[in-house]
Amino acid sequence: MEHPLDYFQFCPRCGSPRFPENDEKSKKCANCGFVFYLNASSAVAAIIVNDNGEMLLCRRAHEPYKGTLDLPGGFADLHESAEDAVRREIREETGAEVETIQYFDSFPNIYPYSGFNVHTLDIVFTCRLKKNSILTPNDDVSEIIFIPFDEIKLEEIKLSSIRKAVEKWLVIN
Repeated sequence: MEHPLDYFQFCPRCGSPRFPENDEKSKKCANCGFVFYLNASSAVAAIIVNDNGEMLLCRRAHEPYKGTLDLPGGFADLHESAEDAVRREIREETGAEVETIQYFDSFPNIYPYSGFNVHTLDIVFTCRLKKNSILTPNDDVSEIIFIPFDEIKLEEIKLSSIRKAVEKWLVIN
């Protein structure tokens, strides 16, 4: 697999083409000395369950993996905490407001986007929605489904980090 740093051919600080690999995680400009580190992008996801023993899953409206199941979530914006990001993503994708958030676990992932593999660190929370939330699929979601725990088909979740998170949650609950 091609290394993500291979896509960066010019120094982002001075524009020099003399921008060789420095080590496995960085490139260093031979012109200005700037060292560019490629770190994982932060992403969030929410495990939401109801009182009927069902988990909220969303059907992806767009590629990658259009039509497959996913948890509500997405990338954290600049200057946004992971908790604020998961609140925003839930609101954007389902229309619901969050009552409680609790950290669950984190999982590395590779997210294919526009021909580029974005390395992410997916931070997963368990969340409870405010009572009487009206769920409406929006943004990247074509359908919102509550599925009984014992009927969740992990093979329908194509993002490996999300599949691992759901699988781990199901095993311990």
